[in-house]
Amino acid sequence: MKIYCLTLGCAKNRVDSECLAGALSAAGHTAVSSVEEAECAIVNTCGFIRPAVEESIAAILDLEELKKKRKLKKIGVVGCLVNRYGDDLRRELGSVDIWAKSEEWQEVLDALGTPVPCKRIRGMLPSSSLFTRYLKISEGCGNRCSYCAIPSIRGALRSLPLDTVVREACQLAGEGARELCVVGQDLTVYGVDFDGRSHLAELLDALESSLPRSLWIRLLYLHPSRVDAKLIERVVSGVQLLHYLDIPIQHADPDMLAAMNRGMDPGALRSIFETARAADPDFALRTTCMVGFPGEEKKHFDNLKAFISDVRFDRMGAFTFFPEEGTQAAEMRHQVPPRTAKKRLDELMSLQEEISLSRQMRFAGRKLDVLVESVNREGNYAEGRSFREAPEVDGTIEIRNIRESLKEGDVVKVLITDVMPHDMAGEETV
Repeated sequence: MKIYCLTLGCAKNRVDSECLAGALSAAGHTAVSSVEEAECAIVNTCGFIRPAVEESIAAILDLEELKKKRKLKKIGVVGCLVNRYGDDLRRELGSVDIWAKSEEWQEVLDALGTPVPCKRIRGMLPSSSLFTRYLKISEGCGNRCSYCAIPSIRGALRSLPLDTVVREACQLAGEGARELCVVGQDLTVYGVDFDGRSHLAELLDALESSLPRSLWIRLLYLHPSRVDAKLIERVVSGVQLLHYLDIPIQHADPDMLAAMNRGMDPGALRSIFETARAADPDFALRTTCMVGFPGEEKKHFDNLKAFISDVRFDRMGAFTFFPEEGTQAAEMRHQVPPRTAKKRLDELMSLQEEISLSRQMRFAGRKLDVLVESVNREGNYAEGRSFREAPEVDGTIEIRNIRESLKEGDVVKVLITDVMPHDMAGEETV
């Protein structure tokens, strides 16, 4: 059967969809690039936050309409939304043929009438990037942040065996990947469910010894409480490891961190980033911050701004608190008015834009290795990313006046001539 898979949500969900695609292919089905080509359409949903839930519901309703018009024979709903609201969805959406929780791909095969044993096989979606791939090393989370529904949706930590991760990484490299972005809810706890201790360093050793030396390895999503000097030194000393870490702090005021159940001393938090910059002044640091958490007062917000001004992150994603159903924070007193939270968000992002531009200015007139992601012959330019830019969430580098032989997947040296808060531009050089 020709099957179209729509993936919503995060990069971890994309890995799940590629595993589903592998299972479907092994069972004799074919992945197609558009719903118009499909006989069956499956949406891999996100149920993490309310806007994502709404987006997933809208996508399901669109598929129901296509089935009603007989443009699809079957429709399926899988992933986080089923984990979180499965019983309610089944009652409300009677025309859905296939239901499966995250990673329950055997349920999908059975519903399609192809009940072959399902093994973990990483497939390729038509929408997947060939050169940048995501490597998910674990599922679930045990951090219990008071605002987060992930543990109730995805369950407790479950790390993939080290040999499974390495084998999958080698497969992706063999398929042409030039960059692997290592993802999980929290990379720092990889393997803790095996024997009570982290095996992240061991995994990094295994990946670097097994993969081509020219392949980039980027680490995303590390809880700051377990990022220490030893881990930073391991990243800096690595051959393939990029000098880039995504460490969501969420806040920097001790009262707010305690209320979020992320109780970490701001001084210890600051030392992480000071260590990274001492090891390499160009070290690219990305974080995530939340404003408007229950009980946040001006003094708490001022402490956050002061911390951001001191650390000077290269990149930041920020959002306002939303009282997610089923979380401890949703029941907390002293909820911050949305208007106040939005004002603080705008103020924080304005500050970060100035800092981002300042950090970008460091690279004006310098050369960077850039992975080419797209080539526009008509416009005589290409776009790509350096070690400083993670896919989808950070900026890009425009390469101007390109040569005829330049192609996607090339890694070239670019002399940076123009910098902006988020993007940069330059020309290929030697």
